[in-house]
Amino acid sequence: RGAVTIDSGRIVSVAESGDEDVALGRVAVLPGLVNAHTHLELSYLHGRIPPASRFLDWVRPMLAARRERPAPDDPVMLRATADAIRHARAGGTSLIGEVTNTLAAVPLLRDANMPACVFHELIGFAGLNANEQVTAARHAIDAVPLAEHLRLTLAPHAPYSVSPALFGAIRRDLDDHRPVVSTVHLGESPEEVELLRSGTGPWRALLEELGVWNEGWEVPQCSPVEYLTEMGFLTGSVLAVHGVQFEGTDLDRLRTLGVTLVSCPRSNRYVGVGSPPLEAFYAMDVEVAFGTDSLASVEDLNMFDELAEARRIAPKVPARALLRSATLTGATALGFGDDFGSIEVGKRAAVIAVRVPEGVSDVEEYLVSGVEPSAIEWLPSTPNSQISTPK
Repeated sequence: RGAVTIDSGRIVSVAESGDEDVALGRVAVLPGLVNAHTHLELSYLHGRIPPASRFLDWVRPMLAARRERPAPDDPVMLRATADAIRHARAGGTSLIGEVTNTLAAVPLLRDANMPACVFHELIGFAGLNANEQVTAARHAIDAVPLAEHLRLTLAPHAPYSVSPALFGAIRRDLDDHRPVVSTVHLGESPEEVELLRSGTGPWRALLEELGVWNEGWEVPQCSPVEYLTEMGFLTGSVLAVHGVQFEGTDLDRLRTLGVTLVSCPRSNRYVGVGSPPLEAFYAMDVEVAFGTDSLASVEDLNMFDELAEARRIAPKVPARALLRSATLTGATALGFGDDFGSIEVGKRAAVIAVRVPEGVSDVEEYLVSGVEPSAIEWLPSTPNSQISTPK
């Protein structure tokens, strides 16, 4: 007979019993999930980029498809993005970390009333006009009409696609606009590690082929985490995405810095980089959140499916820890921890009910086994509602 009382869209009480204004039956009531890393604007590529056994074999057709991408206001692109937002909500997602190069998803997120931290992502390894690039990007996001539930900031793409000069310019902009968060793809592939350690390998060959290799770049001869730490970019307000290649020293450094690691295990398998060492993430006490990545590398944006993959590859991690990662940890990392991620008095009533079949004794394990949208219900947010579950 747990009970949650909602008034004007906010949680006003949480109790172990109460009047049955709205009795839900046999359900688990939990905060809406947080997708801490996705690219909604790439939703139009769903099914167009095949899975690969090596990362660069996925990257090449991805780059080719993006060179032919429609304009940000193209109806096909907008419709796919809007559908993705709708499907994410149907799967119980209450908050999104959206990475964008075009800002196309922002008005759609606003119209759908989907809370999000939107990262305007910058790319540029050649090291040209870094300050001008950041200034233009800041002007672009400052010109976007926002809403209370949307926040915009800047982010670099990855160590193999962003020069030290551009990393530095982005860091200065972030410091000038505190408190803000940022994000970076980090430690995703073996090819990235090879480039940073030796300056050789498939990533260098591709950058040279594309004509964007930076002849002045000095090979750092270290891991991705050490590279961005020594550069001064990594702080506790940065989300490091993927981390498939991270080892003990990297994880220890992330924990010390307070960096949240966003894991996207289904996407990692799809693009050929393998599964992340999730059990090591948790064993090293690193803050872990989850994301789906884009529909160019994952079947759907259902965070419960992401949790099921996490459970498959990390059977020793308690289900409760996985659920916290997909809710409160993600919300806090995105800067929305005061409003989302847990069922607490004063927070927004972003609450879902998941139908639990008869015979299920371990509800937390059930919730990380894969839940279909048909089993999910968004709970009433009308004034003076009390929702409760029977004994």
